[in-house]
Amino acid sequence: MRRVVPIAVSAVLACLVTEVSAAQITEMERKQCRDDYHRFCGEYGLDSPALRTCMNKHGHSLSHGCVEALIDAGEVSRAEVERRKRSGH
Repeated sequence: MRRVVPIAVSAVLACLVTEVSAAQITEMERKQCRDDYHRFCGEYGLDSPALRTCMNKHGHSLSHGCVEALIDAGEVSRAEVERRKRSGH
């Protein structure tokens, strides 16, 4: 029973490390989303979950270049972007 807890903790830590690594902002995102960030979400820190939530909320208003950078970085899929366009969100 004691071995289960460390294994479970290790699994959770591995997931968190993977999430943090995947959450790094790319140079293209920095370049293409700079104005969108300042316009809509400048009060949030870079690499914060709140920033990602804010950018997601304002997805319909983001510049084309920023959206493409977010797709390239794996922040959102092209299918999701197209679905939102069709639904008006």
